[in-house]
Amino acid sequence: MFGKPRRGKTAKGFVQTVPKTKQNAAALSFLRAEYQSRAERALYDSMRASVPIIDAAIEKIIRLIGGFTVRTGNRSSQAIADMFIKNVQSNGTALGMPHFVFSYLDSLLSYGEAVGEMIPDSRHTGITALYNASLDDVVIRAGSSPLEPVVYLNDAAGLKPVKNQKLIVAALLNQQPGTVRGKSLISGLPFMSEIMLRIFSSVKTNWERVGDVRFAVTYTPDAGESFSEESARQIADEWRKAMRSDNVCDFVSVGNVSIKAIGADMAVPDCEVPLRAVLEQILSKLGIPPFLLGISWSSTERMSEQQADILTSELEYYRAAVEPAIRRIVETHLRLNGYTDNVQVLWDDINLQDTVELSQARLNNARAMQIEKEIGWEEEDV
Repeated sequence: MFGKPRRGKTAKGFVQTVPKTKQNAAALSFLRAEYQSRAERALYDSMRASVPIIDAAIEKIIRLIGGFTVRTGNRSSQAIADMFIKNVQSNGTALGMPHFVFSYLDSLLSYGEAVGEMIPDSRHTGITALYNASLDDVVIRAGSSPLEPVVYLNDAAGLKPVKNQKLIVAALLNQQPGTVRGKSLISGLPFMSEIMLRIFSSVKTNWERVGDVRFAVTYTPDAGESFSEESARQIADEWRKAMRSDNVCDFVSVGNVSIKAIGADMAVPDCEVPLRAVLEQILSKLGIPPFLLGISWSSTERMSEQQADILTSELEYYRAAVEPAIRRIVETHLRLNGYTDNVQVLWDDINLQDTVELSQARLNNARAMQIEKEIGWEEEDV
């Protein structure tokens, strides 16, 4: 009915909703909106550096994602996979695949994109190292088909495709339709971050003005008394001496001298309400419950449990985002060792609270069954 696919092309190369000129890599004109710029990544880096709560939330997500193991088809391949995950070199300074995954997820959350590379040994009998590529050095773009993204190397000579794409793993977070670019977790927060930084800058300035007390010393000559510059200079010198003294010192003056603290009548604006409104917007975007970041707002135990359930679903989503890279890396290592097993990723429990509750429920069911047997009451099988 649909005809046979042409020889030399795969069925996934034909995407009907993409113009033919755009599917042709040679004729593809890349628009600036179709890929992430270095300035945008620099903005995200500055946000994490200047707003600690954003950086703390991302670090918390990475730690809460937990560890993982893999399951293969037979015992020998399982031993090779376990040894690989535990001892593979990651980025030159760490051992173990989890270090690579955490850095991979950090890039994915911060920029919406992540690129990693598998480094085979000299005899191509396995993967000897894993490397997290900087997004300033590579660019993810569409190939001949939008279903086949290609990673380009960005060097002084310009953009050129990486030679062996099979050794490259890439991921896009919240991929925007029609483009090969991801969406950062902190996208949409620059405006709120600017408001928050402006509030703190104002607090700093106000406390510099009010907290560090400055005085206005005014000398007013009495009626019929002529103004003497020498007297004013002596008063200024005595006041300066009294203020700079290491010990408590009295200021004694003759004449009509008044002393007033500058800014004493001004009250520091209350920033709690606007700051909380900004923090609520930021935390709603990050998906982290406030109590995990040390923020104590009015919260009930039931509300905390619901927030923990929401966080669990968020972590499951991020696990699903990095799981394809884990499977592909381990399967590639097994292929180079002569095994064709498929790999299943098994994640650790996110928290022990769910495990305790399930164990308690099983214990209660066992006790109920025991009591039913003791009293001779059992449900009849239907």
